[in-house]
Amino acid sequence: MKICVYGAGAIGGYLAVDMALAGHDVTVIARNKNLEAIRKNGLKLIIGGEERIATNISVTDNPAEASPQDYVFIATKSHQAIDIIDMLQPLLGPDTAVITAQNGVPWWYFYALEGYTEPHFLESVDPGGVQWKTIGPKRAIGCVVFPATELVEPGVIKHLSGDKFTLGEPDGTISERVTKLSEAMIEAGFQAPIRDNIRDDIWKKLWGNLCFNPVSALTHATLDVVTTDEGTREVCRQMMIESKAVAEKLGVNFRIEIEARIDGASKVGAHKTSMLQDLQGGRAMEIDALVTSVQELGREVGINTPIIDTVLALIQQRARVDGLYS
Repeated sequence: MKICVYGAGAIGGYLAVDMALAGHDVTVIARNKNLEAIRKNGLKLIIGGEERIATNISVTDNPAEASPQDYVFIATKSHQAIDIIDMLQPLLGPDTAVITAQNGVPWWYFYALEGYTEPHFLESVDPGGVQWKTIGPKRAIGCVVFPATELVEPGVIKHLSGDKFTLGEPDGTISERVTKLSEAMIEAGFQAPIRDNIRDDIWKKLWGNLCFNPVSALTHATLDVVTTDEGTREVCRQMMIESKAVAEKLGVNFRIEIEARIDGASKVGAHKTSMLQDLQGGRAMEIDALVTSVQELGREVGINTPIIDTVLALIQQRARVDGLYS
């Protein structure tokens, strides 16, 4: 199986190492010091006190050097994906599937969704529909990423927790291509369940990300504080109430209650959310995929989102002040 991982960061590197060690033909697209380190030493994964090193990985910063793939994992952040569209093209053959291993609402969200004709896309995550038009939603396989990993130095990934990558076709079918991918990932040591409504799982993760991330970035509080402080917990709860109404209008089924979802996040402990880490590290934050997209969906289905709108305005301005949002 020919697999390309576009973006050999924390999640992409984790995927690439174990898929390569399972015997698959893996190519990673990397840049700068990460590229140099992988070329020199292979890609290293530190997991449970063990070091796994994949030296059988092809690595390049130029996708044109690679042939068309069976599967391409997009493991960049959502806002970075727009910039790689043209470079992605050499990797796409007639039957190549593209797996969106990213947080937030995916660019293909309205594809094969009941009640929507095509093309129909979100400006917040796919301005002008460029991904819809150039990749094509028929290639897309949804993926909800649950592991926590870190890129601790160029070419070195540290696994913190979790091994589940939930997969699903946008149209809800259990296709041959998603079945083969799931089987390959399971053989490599991952959990890779297939869902017949991947959007439910997307929202399960998004439900927390859309509130915990911006609130933590605005307050600089860790997840345990955000979820237990009376004031910030209530802000998150109200954002979740609003987003639940939006999602249910789109046919999403929530299998967990709001309080349980917040309590579950609290048990993670003194964790810095990705948005807070990016703010403190001077990196662009995933504001649009995690928050703006929900606001846009609310307007799409006629649901008011005043608390989401307020928090979104604040985090957008906070990011602009540091030059991390345009």
